[in-house]
Amino acid sequence: MPFRSVPGQASVAEESEGGKLFAPSAARNLAPLLEVVERHAPPKGQALEIASGTGQHVVGYARAMPGLQWQPSDIDPSRRASVDAHVTEAGVQNVAHAAALDATTQGWGALIGPFDLIVLANLLHLISAHEARTLLSESATALAPGGRFLIYGPFARNGLLVSEGDQNFHAALTAHDPDIGYKDVETVTEWAALAGLSVASPVEMPANNLCLILSRT
Repeated sequence: MPFRSVPGQASVAEESEGGKLFAPSAARNLAPLLEVVERHAPPKGQALEIASGTGQHVVGYARAMPGLQWQPSDIDPSRRASVDAHVTEAGVQNVAHAAALDATTQGWGALIGPFDLIVLANLLHLISAHEARTLLSESATALAPGGRFLIYGPFARNGLLVSEGDQNFHAALTAHDPDIGYKDVETVTEWAALAGLSVASPVEMPANNLCLILSRT
């Protein structure tokens, strides 16, 4: 994908010492995300985090699930540097250096992995429908048989946005870039099925978000 700009409220991270970035939203949603990831993750294996952002999440995952070897990734060099800085400061040993990965491009799924778990948070609403479909199909290729793909974020449901905050945020996104915005959970489920992924019932998360649990059979 092009390195898209987004409205300010969509990507807020504060600079910290040692190259680290800190996102208040990542700090808030780590605990509920971690609960779901732990529930669906295998006890050991290889895990990929797409669009790792600041690195706060992958440090939490690695601490809670030491049997998994984590590969963080991001398209943004400053975010990759932040991931590595957070990992170094935390002293976790089961996290690789952040990889440069644009998960919306074709072909990457056959080049890395296979992964027993892939985790993605807060990206689908910031990319186009075409890019989202590519991300799903490439992630399906990168998954090992029986692997899980967890997608967290805001979604439309049956074509509706469930709160005024969601309506305002979606409007800000589409005004900034008409190609991006909230994806409908039913549509994402259809795209996932075409990519060879089965989808369980979405998990309700705080602030009207959802976590989709996709599996490769």
